[in-house]
Amino acid sequence: MQAKSRKQSGCNPLAETGRSKLQNQRAVLNQQILRAVRMRAGAENLLRATTNNKVREQVLLELSFVNSDLQILKEELEGLNISVEVYQNTEETFSIPLVPLGLKETKEVDFTVPLKDFILEHYSEDSSEYEDEIADLMDLRQACRTPSRDEAGIEMLMSYFLQLGFIENRFFPPTRHMGVLFTWYDSFTGVPVCQQNLLLEKASILFNIGALYTQIGTRCNRQTQTGLENAVDAFQRAAGVLSYLKETFTHTPSYDMSPAMLNVLVKMMLAQAQECAFEQISLPGIRNEFFTLVKMTQEVAKVGEVYMMVNTAVTQEPVKENIPYSWSKLVQIKADHYRALAHYFLATILCDHELQSSDDEDQQEKALSQLYDYVPEGVMILTILKDKVQRKQLGKAHLRKAIVYHEEALRVCGLCKKLRNIEVLLEVLTAAHKRSLLKYAQQETEDDFLSLIQAPDILPKTEHKVEMVAPQFSKVKVKDLFHRLGPLSVFSAKQRWTAPRTIRFHWETGELGFSLKGGAPVQIYCLDPVCSAASAGLKEGDYIVSVGGVDCKWLGVNEVLEKLKSVGEQPIEFEVISCQDTTASMHSKSATYSVGMQKTYSLICLAMEENKTDQAKKAPLKLPFLSWGTKNRQKAASTLCLPSAVAGSSQVKKKLSPFTLLGTESSLY
Repeated sequence: MQAKSRKQSGCNPLAETGRSKLQNQRAVLNQQILRAVRMRAGAENLLRATTNNKVREQVLLELSFVNSDLQILKEELEGLNISVEVYQNTEETFSIPLVPLGLKETKEVDFTVPLKDFILEHYSEDSSEYEDEIADLMDLRQACRTPSRDEAGIEMLMSYFLQLGFIENRFFPPTRHMGVLFTWYDSFTGVPVCQQNLLLEKASILFNIGALYTQIGTRCNRQTQTGLENAVDAFQRAAGVLSYLKETFTHTPSYDMSPAMLNVLVKMMLAQAQECAFEQISLPGIRNEFFTLVKMTQEVAKVGEVYMMVNTAVTQEPVKENIPYSWSKLVQIKADHYRALAHYFLATILCDHELQSSDDEDQQEKALSQLYDYVPEGVMILTILKDKVQRKQLGKAHLRKAIVYHEEALRVCGLCKKLRNIEVLLEVLTAAHKRSLLKYAQQETEDDFLSLIQAPDILPKTEHKVEMVAPQFSKVKVKDLFHRLGPLSVFSAKQRWTAPRTIRFHWETGELGFSLKGGAPVQIYCLDPVCSAASAGLKEGDYIVSVGGVDCKWLGVNEVLEKLKSVGEQPIEFEVISCQDTTASMHSKSATYSVGMQKTYSLICLAMEENKTDQAKKAPLKLPFLSWGTKNRQKAASTLCLPSAVAGSSQVKKKLSPFTLLGTESSLY
């Protein structure tokens, strides 16, 4: 798969599609939330600063209005997150909707001035010659804001993510910031996070890759085998990308990319993949046959189990404060619905399939025993198979349990305004409930003590286990946009070079007076200190970057030698650069703008730094919660400020080479 880096474009942001309208509404809400949190931050600062009681009363009143406004905006954003019907396949379907993730919104970034300045200062090259490359980079980033909902959109996001690996190594030195401010909005809260940190950009792009996979999965036609296969694959890949984000970028400064939230999202995507896998095996229809129903009972019980795990996760702190309410209720509904189906299938086995003389008694006993972890005291599986009364009473017990789960699913659905407006969801739940009621009414009503028997829980089991699929970045071939600067192993931001020096000298008895070594670019070694080249300023270890005005940073030893010898009796003229030894002087503070996020990772007050100075001399250094994921951590702090006032530098971080990017641990903050 060859990823093009020039002139890529996303979807038309002005297109009147349901998905585009949702993204536009999300962008507007993000701006409104930004204004509101700025007002709240200002009011809180004034409240802390003033001692005038009258002023405090007015500020408290203003704060109550602002907080009410923020709550309304948050509910509107939640409404966009649960607009699942927009992302579903357009074909008429009778399936419970799936949950997609919305793409994170961002502001435009202008790389022009910072990159041109760095090219001139660091690489000593004419930055105007790289205007096309900078424009291509900005076009690619702009296109990534509105990717198409297909494999082309995934490929474009991945190509930009990989391109960021080259950009980081080329232009982001470990000793200072580049002055490029990245702003990304939280997908759930709408609160912006601003950092001069390329890792925020990388993590946000990864989140959007996972989100786009979820949108592709919900778009698949679930009425066909191919569509369901694609849906399973998409949700597995979404889980893989989100898991990779959680493991690679730790301590992210926004709720939607926090480890706890990502853990929940991974479980949710795997649960949806398991749900689609069950729909895939049941699509041809479920035969009312003993062993078929045993298999389907365990398969659907597995779906109910994974949704129960998700339901447990979404009710834990701190996730439950930020996950959309309708999402958590939909997860609970699905857990109850699929557990009800499992009990309905098992009741059908017991009520409709009496043991016949031609049946394999041992096989049926073995199959039925695999469905139970335990059975009521005094009840034997073989006895149940042979005894018509016990068999029917246990079947009725499973039907009663199925009806209870169905009624609970309908009750929870009625509690959520967003969900009860989704017609297909109500239709599926109601139809399943009526089917169980009808089955129960068809059974005879013998009144004996066995009618009070409790149905045992059903053991889940699946032959179609879903697993995360790790992101396959290696399939996307990306060319370094700034490859003309030279091989990345030599020409990177972490290495400093002298300005190119021109060396001009004549041949001496057919000998150059030095040897060449290495790949591209070639390096001077074994320099004769008394040769004419040394007299002209050539030094041991210099790199040759051009010969006769022709760039040769990508040429090997033989190719450079040919160019040197091709001048004949004319003076030899070439340009070299020398490596400078640098001492990494790192700043101790990193500036982050993430206003209005109570209990968030970014609110570490800079003023606390002075108070901790004396304590640090008496006690061992305690690592801050927000720190780089490297072994040699330094003390760090963050400050709360507006985007226009962001300053400071990040701590030392482990550099990510584009060749070792996928296996490197790093953190955002």
